Amino acid sequence: MKRHDHTVLVLQGGGALGAYQAGVYEGMTERGIAPDWVTGVSIGAINGALIAGNPPERRLKRLREFWDLVSSGIPLTGGLAQFDPLRVGLNRFSSLAAAMFGVPGFFSPRLPPPIFAPNGSPGALSLYDTSPLRETLNELVDFDLLNQRKGVRLSVGAVQVATGNSVYFDSRDGEIKAEHIIASGSLPPGFPAVTIDGKQYWDGGIVSNSPLWYVLDDGLDISALIVQVDLFSARGELPENLDQVQERAKDIQYSSKTRFNTKRGQELENMRQALDRLLKKIPPELHQDADYKMLQQRIGRKRQITIAHLINRRFGHSTHSKDYEFSRATVRQLWEAGLEDVRRTCAHADWAKALIPVDGLRIYDLTR
Repeated sequence: MKRHDHTVLVLQGGGALGAYQAGVYEGMTERGIAPDWVTGVSIGAINGALIAGNPPERRLKRLREFWDLVSSGIPLTGGLAQFDPLRVGLNRFSSLAAAMFGVPGFFSPRLPPPIFAPNGSPGALSLYDTSPLRETLNELVDFDLLNQRKGVRLSVGAVQVATGNSVYFDSRDGEIKAEHIIASGSLPPGFPAVTIDGKQYWDGGIVSNSPLWYVLDDGLDISALIVQVDLFSARGELPENLDQVQERAKDIQYSSKTRFNTKRGQELENMRQALDRLLKKIPPELHQDADYKMLQQRIGRKRQITIAHLINRRFGHSTHSKDYEFSRATVRQLWEAGLEDVRRTCAHADWAKALIPVDGLRIYDLTR
């Protein structure tokens, strides 16, 4: 059976919710689905570096080490039921602890606080110090391996502070270091901007929290199975209290119009194919025309893209602070949810169809 030429893993940002992506990756390894390109924003960039920056046999181990480390501050596993009000209280306590004391191996609060630091100094520009994350990445990611350009390609999204432009650091085009990964997750005002080659960068999720468009724009002639893993769901139930209002607003904001973007991508691909058919009808004497050449170059060859869409769904005990709720209980539950969603997707009758490349762009959301 013919397969796609590439397998791309697209990872959205979402802080603590990124444990869901780790579970998805475990499910992919169970099924022998190995990405050759990972692109991510924020926590997606961190998970992506742990995958691309390690040999296949060590990737899952490194992911577990990272998520065990960042969830060690609140190591309670508890026997609380998923919808038990006590679990909501635990989650709120966990997120409050992260805000006050930081997260092991990730970030720590600035002392003294920013209000006591001189304007323009590093201590005045963020609430937390991300030096612990640098140490963690240098320990768990083999950047020499990542930059050999023989293994998994890694692309991480950031935004340039001075211009507001979205920027992707890509191992295909240049060297990736810990600072590039940290820049992708430097969400202000919590985390400081990262200076790279004299320019400052913040979290790429400020502009777009999903790197799908980078893949579609870059791969004009790609044949790929794209596994897109989103941490915020654009669809959700109507809120019933103020906490749920804040949570729902955050879901909408950071879902980055996921379904709109994938459907829009499908529409543009259909238009691209229609333009290709139209150009073939142009008389040969016009083939040297500058406009004809530009359009032909833009079209490339026919693309064969299948997007398998996996979306983290909110738990009954979720709160608006779920993206910085790093308790061991929640991290493990998110990991298991991602693993189960991959298993459910691969067991679906349409999954076999998704693996066979056809011209155009198809979208599958088989866990709904």
